[in-house]
Amino acid sequence: MPFETLSRLVPVTPGGTPGDSTTAPDFVAAARSVISFLHEKMGFDLWMVTRTEGNDWIVLQSEDHGYDVEPNTVFKWTDTFCAHMVAGNGPRVAPRSDDVPAYAAAPIGRQVKIGAYIGVPLTYTDGSLFGTLCAIHPTPRDETTKADLPLIELFAAMLSSVLNSEIRASEGARQAERSREDAEIDALTDLYNRRGWNRLMEAEEERCKRYGHPACVVAIDLDGLKAINDVEGHAAGDELIRKAGHAIREAVRDVDVVARTGGDEFLVLGTECHPENATVLVQRIEEQLTLAGVSASLGYAMRTPGQGLSAAAQQADHAMYARKATRHAATASLIS
Repeated sequence: MPFETLSRLVPVTPGGTPGDSTTAPDFVAAARSVISFLHEKMGFDLWMVTRTEGNDWIVLQSEDHGYDVEPNTVFKWTDTFCAHMVAGNGPRVAPRSDDVPAYAAAPIGRQVKIGAYIGVPLTYTDGSLFGTLCAIHPTPRDETTKADLPLIELFAAMLSSVLNSEIRASEGARQAERSREDAEIDALTDLYNRRGWNRLMEAEEERCKRYGHPACVVAIDLDGLKAINDVEGHAAGDELIRKAGHAIREAVRDVDVVARTGGDEFLVLGTECHPENATVLVQRIEEQLTLAGVSASLGYAMRTPGQGLSAAAQQADHAMYARKATRHAATASLIS
């Protein structure tokens, strides 16, 4: 492929992330251009750029001409041809996919009609798997399709390079986003307030959509603040809030966001946080609150590609209140 053609398929935007002033390749635009070009050149009814996250196979971008697969669609990773391709159980190009035992037996073949398959890994700088550049077609294709594998591998390597450059830039942008403005800081705890929380959550949601990053939200509600205010005074209540904020901040990672969003309510955004990491995060918060002598109810939820962080925050809030009701019921039972 001429260099000019390859360059045309790597669009540049201001910075690797919104708000940067430098010029850098844009992963989303490059992915869209690549799969559009490959569809024009090779056909195949569905081309995708995907992300693997645990056992989720997330469609980040798609060029769809018959399968009705849109970005943010999630399949089970272990059901897919790509999982077998990465494991070495099948070739990167299978013009007649039913001739490959692993592909013929893959459960995704019972969900959608697949006669031909192409798949190449997308990787991080350290060689670990990010996702795939892949395509499927409902009917078998000619064996000459195999001749295009070097081109597809070149595009996959290019997308991996753009991805890694942009992720590095994104990490810098995330740090810049944490610049603290007085209007976004809670004066009592020195944590973010609701305004700061909303801005940072929106920025992280865009990052999750772009790269398929996992994330979680933890909702925390202090127990007995009103009683302390009524009996011991608001100074004692303020001290409880400060102790809780400090304990939560001590429990989370530097990349996480902590905000006081109400009188006795706190939220934590766990960035690039896998489900197993979210469980550990909640445990650490509970432990630090206990060490600080603060009683609180916690609930958490994982972000899902189809709903996003706002829905996760609502689900975490519901889980927290359900936990609070259970604890109150248990306490009332003991008293009676």
